[in-house]
Amino acid sequence: MTPGITIIPRLNMLTTEQCEAVHLASLEILRRTGVRIYHDEALRLLNETDAVITDENLVRFPPGMIEWACSQAPSRIALCKRGTDEVVVPLEAMQVNFGTGSDCLNYLDPYTGFHRRFTVDDLIKSVQLVDALPELDFCMSMGIPSDLEATNTYRQQFALMLENTSKPIVFVCDDLADCETIVAMAAVPAGGIDALRINPTLLLYSEPTTPLQHSQTATAKLLYMAEQQIPIVHSPAPMMGGTAPMSLAGGLALGNAEVLSSLVLHQLKHPGAPFVYGQGLHHIDMKTTISVYGAPEYQIARVLVAEMGRYYGLPTWGYAGHSDSCTMDEQAAADSAFSVLIALLTGTNLVHDVGYLEAGLTTSPEMIVFTAEMIAMMRQFTQGIPLDSETLALEVIHQVGPGGEFMSNDHTLRHYRDMWMPTLFSRQRLSEWSASGSLRLGQRLKDRTISIMEAYNPQPLSDKTREEISYILNQA
Repeated sequence: MTPGITIIPRLNMLTTEQCEAVHLASLEILRRTGVRIYHDEALRLLNETDAVITDENLVRFPPGMIEWACSQAPSRIALCKRGTDEVVVPLEAMQVNFGTGSDCLNYLDPYTGFHRRFTVDDLIKSVQLVDALPELDFCMSMGIPSDLEATNTYRQQFALMLENTSKPIVFVCDDLADCETIVAMAAVPAGGIDALRINPTLLLYSEPTTPLQHSQTATAKLLYMAEQQIPIVHSPAPMMGGTAPMSLAGGLALGNAEVLSSLVLHQLKHPGAPFVYGQGLHHIDMKTTISVYGAPEYQIARVLVAEMGRYYGLPTWGYAGHSDSCTMDEQAAADSAFSVLIALLTGTNLVHDVGYLEAGLTTSPEMIVFTAEMIAMMRQFTQGIPLDSETLALEVIHQVGPGGEFMSNDHTLRHYRDMWMPTLFSRQRLSEWSASGSLRLGQRLKDRTISIMEAYNPQPLSDKTREEISYILNQA
């Protein structure tokens, strides 16, 4: 008997010693240069520590404070299905979970093929699309509806998402008041705030300001989520050539310093509160001045960030399923496949931006469905292969012998479903493909996207839950 093992492909770049070098560089930034913190409570918390505060709000950190904060934050976060204790997004080890991005202004309509402003109906249909696709594990808003009231947009947006998906939600918001209202709404189907803490169904995405600044608004949200013990990713976005040095190593060290200073504030507020490590390290295309999504450097940055998060023992945040292309074309398809494969090979835990086009300005339902197909395909590749007596099949080979056939063998019956089967890609030969309409991938993708959006119905909230959420929204 051959002992069972699984051979799994992986992508690594940094050794432990190289992670240590980045860590020490970030400690030097925090010790020597420091960060500006524009939040009174955060400064009061720091006043009771060994941090050095000068010029009113310039804070420099001794290395021991960073080491302490890293030792407090949990290494595992489990996000649950709405209204249950069922873990559907485990943020741990090399588990990879995919979801969409947030807050695009534009929508690439799969019916017409034209760009237009995002609407409430688009949000509802897009959220339901995410809910329907098993390859997607969590949901972000994808767009800011142009027909929502200008005030409290994020609260209304979250209420619509809560109504139309039972998957965990990664949300964004304007300020602390938004944050408080959204957490209150999420607590209703969870069974109260204590139940929400034990079985979290949401996670806040927020950002410090590169380079080396913690705004009043972002810090208020950071401290509130720590107090409530609800997960947060507080992810800077160092833009090499703009807000960060024009080098991956320099950008990584700078962004890492911003994450670590955020973590100190977070853990000072509530030691042990759940925190996800992430930074959106990217660069400016000096020809177009856009922040680039579809570039090899961007994917190298994703590997580096994931490895630094694991170095600290924290769940990790990443990006995939996005493109600089303005439409769902061959460029978008290539960017999607490349980024999904990198995310899976690096084992990034929480991977967002599926469906982004135009460098994050446009959401495309077709890009979402195409990327779901890429996720299924690439998962098959990265899950590896088992190596044991059953898969080596020596007895089967001996029984069939020279010149035999394996089609009718029980071993084939047991294992043919182990192979990946596409839902979009065609494996027809020319005669069959022609007879079935000669549909190119783009047309099949459009048809499948529209079919899902028209046919799917999400699991509804109860009338009582809907009324309570509406009351909270109206009171806020």
